[in-house]
Amino acid sequence: MPTLEELIERASVAHGHTCAGQILGIRLALAGLKSLGIEDPEKERKRLVTFVEIDRCATDAVQLVTGCRLGKRALKFKDFGKVAATFVDLKTNRAVRVVAREESKQRARELYPAMDKEQAQRRAYRELADEELFTQHWVRVELPPEELPGYKAPRVVCAQCGEGINFKREVVREGRVLCRACAGERYYKPLSD
Repeated sequence: MPTLEELIERASVAHGHTCAGQILGIRLALAGLKSLGIEDPEKERKRLVTFVEIDRCATDAVQLVTGCRLGKRALKFKDFGKVAATFVDLKTNRAVRVVAREESKQRARELYPAMDKEQAQRRAYRELADEELFTQHWVRVELPPEELPGYKAPRVVCAQCGEGINFKREVVREGRVLCRACAGERYYKPLSD
């Protein structure tokens, strides 16, 4: 496993800059992996599924450290707006949820009062113990087969729009197979029909 400084450098390149969120995300992912006993996630890529709860800088870092990717179906996004992630070990069926402590920001200000907020957090997030940065809880995550990396299933077609639907994401309404958008869960508004 690369050192913390090597991971920070890689994250900076991948993310476009170094920020406190990147460092916190790296540390969060390392804490989760350590709790699960996964020393090198790259060597065991199909062993881990990670749920991230925010679409901010920390998530890019979690992805970098764990190797979990949306396109590989190993990174799952739950928009809870929290700097938190749950790491699921598919080999042992154990999962740990790691959450950034709110008080870590205040701790950074206390440790480095002469620095601006971002600089103080970047430094403190490198140095503080995991226990000062995070809370961790063992959890259970039920993953049906269609949520697992590598899952193969028949593709169905929406009866209304004709678009294909993968991974059992269809909705059946009044006997018709619909995509979620046609069933009323659309996140966009068509400009023309």
